[in-house]
Amino acid sequence: MYVILWEFRVPAERRAAFESAYGPDGAWGRLFAQAAGFLGLDLLRCGEQAGRYVTIDRWQSRDDFDAFKRDFAAPYAALDRELEGLSGVETRLGAFDGLALDRPA
Repeated sequence: MYVILWEFRVPAERRAAFESAYGPDGAWGRLFAQAAGFLGLDLLRCGEQAGRYVTIDRWQSRDDFDAFKRDFAAPYAALDRELEGLSGVETRLGAFDGLALDRPA
């Protein structure tokens, strides 16, 4: 599995719109769902800091995500422009490969 984490800081007046657009059934989730290898999107709201969110984009592999970026470049850019400004701060926390660790029986 390949996972990408993003952190967002969202002003109070934009939180409802942000949650709608960035949640699993929102605009980003619908776009990602069109691509092969997309496993899901989680939106987490921080209980300690108002307006702080993290998204978790899950893909079967890095190659699937790279294919998505290539094949959906135009609709991705259009949606990014459309939703620009919903969050005050957007930070890519990183991309991570899942580990398949052998576990003792």
